[in-house]
Amino acid sequence: MNSAHAPYDLAGIPLTNRIVMAPMTRSRAYGPGATPTDLNATYYAQRATAGLIVTEGTQPSVVGQGYPDTPGLHSAEQVTAWRTVTDRVHEEGGRIFAQLMHVGRIGDPDLLPDGMIPVGPSAVAAAGEIYTHAGRKPHVTPHALTEDEIHATISDFADAAANAIEAGFDGVEIHGANGYLVQQFLASNANVREDGWGGSVAGRTRFAVEVARAVSARIGSARTGIRLSPGGVLGDIREDDREATYISLIAQLAPLDLAYVHVMEAPGQRDLVLRMREAWPNTLILNPFTGSEPTGPDALALISDGTADLVSFGALYIANPDLVDRLHQGGPFAAPDLSKAFGGDHQGYTDYAVLA
Repeated sequence: MNSAHAPYDLAGIPLTNRIVMAPMTRSRAYGPGATPTDLNATYYAQRATAGLIVTEGTQPSVVGQGYPDTPGLHSAEQVTAWRTVTDRVHEEGGRIFAQLMHVGRIGDPDLLPDGMIPVGPSAVAAAGEIYTHAGRKPHVTPHALTEDEIHATISDFADAAANAIEAGFDGVEIHGANGYLVQQFLASNANVREDGWGGSVAGRTRFAVEVARAVSARIGSARTGIRLSPGGVLGDIREDDREATYISLIAQLAPLDLAYVHVMEAPGQRDLVLRMREAWPNTLILNPFTGSEPTGPDALALISDGTADLVSFGALYIANPDLVDRLHQGGPFAAPDLSKAFGGDHQGYTDYAVLA
């Protein structure tokens, strides 16, 4: 029987336990040029007892940004700033992957340089609104990427991955979930292309596979993971042929020998998760569906029963920097102040207490 508190070998990277800090946007990259600061370094270092930390979504290009004050990995100053974060985490004995997040159509011109608009697989706007410095605004219709622009975007992911390694990260996680660009290509309502990048399961999965191929070719498959959310509806996503899409995607990713697949489980998708688990030859990280409650200690049973190799925790990591110890002891667990989750100063970010 596997224990969540036992060491784990992640494609040659030794982890001290099987508990993962899930990626969470915190919108506090206040340094010049969308760079992290000492405050961000303190935040991640406080949580370095996690077996693996996956950072907040980090844009691989200027146009990949979709929220205020999120960090990037596409400039030299961003690489230098992230080095402070990774050094602090490693000094505390932790391991940290950068999540590469291109938001695609889930963005707004207010967050981009003059004249630039969000991009997507097709010129189809998402329903709903997005938060900007000017307040909430309806999603705009994105520019549909051309063939050349698709290849350039794939190169942006690979370049950002190389920047992450230069910045001291142990690896990267490609964000293929939550309704952002990679999942937009997978989605039948966001991707209405009729060329080789859409129109069928093979076409819609192609972008995700090519991004993973380019990133793993640049930095090594052992340093590359990908996050998926089959059945997720964030970002106004609809996935026809969902099971066929994700089983095909897993089959195409398997030969790339990536370090892991990180699944964000949607309601009613456990059977599909188990099918993906059976088809995937390497590490599977699961962020299980828990309804309105945060992922809690009961989720550790998913490791002991073999459903997943590692389990990721999100909301509890906001308010419990020593979550590994608290899980080991069965609690207590502090509740996060979600009014301070996005933006702000150290309050609700680095001021949560640890157990005596």
